[in-house]
Amino acid sequence: MTDVTAPVPSRVVLNQGDIDRALTRIAHEILEANKGSQDLVLLGIPRRGYPLAVRLANKIAAADPAVDPAAIVGQLDVTMFRDDLSRQPARPPYPTRLPKSGIDNKVVVLIDDVLYSGRTIRAALDAIVDLGRPRIVRLAVLVDRGHRELPIRADHVGKNLPTASSEKVRVHLEELDTVDGAPVNEVVIEAGA
Repeated sequence: MTDVTAPVPSRVVLNQGDIDRALTRIAHEILEANKGSQDLVLLGIPRRGYPLAVRLANKIAAADPAVDPAAIVGQLDVTMFRDDLSRQPARPPYPTRLPKSGIDNKVVVLIDDVLYSGRTIRAALDAIVDLGRPRIVRLAVLVDRGHRELPIRADHVGKNLPTASSEKVRVHLEELDTVDGAPVNEVVIEAGA
């Protein structure tokens, strides 16, 4: 008898249009909170935080044509700052790339796809300390699913999504993911095991 694993039931909670609208709103919230685009730096946390940061930079540039989106985006790898390295499968670090202007005295907005325990963001804050001294650090996430283990909250949230701790939230972005061979933009909840 062969062991056939049934697919994990899932449901789409954000589709491509929902993600686009959420990112547009977040981009405008960032500009409003910063009172414009002055000294703004967006640092995406790999893997899916970086493409979200690029999308947000483009939306900010659409609202403020003086902004060069490529000049305000960077990538912040937090792998070596995590407190769960011994419990996670080994993975290679991604390169950290800062904008040419750096982060000193800048308004840095950390971008991630899902905020859960808060441990990734704690690691990101530690990584930033090694790179410079921003004036302000804010956090923008596409999905906040709750279940925080640390006193961290996002300043800008695409969707608050109450979940059971046994459920998994998966963000699929066309820059990294395909479903049945086609690029896809969606957020799904998978039932727990």
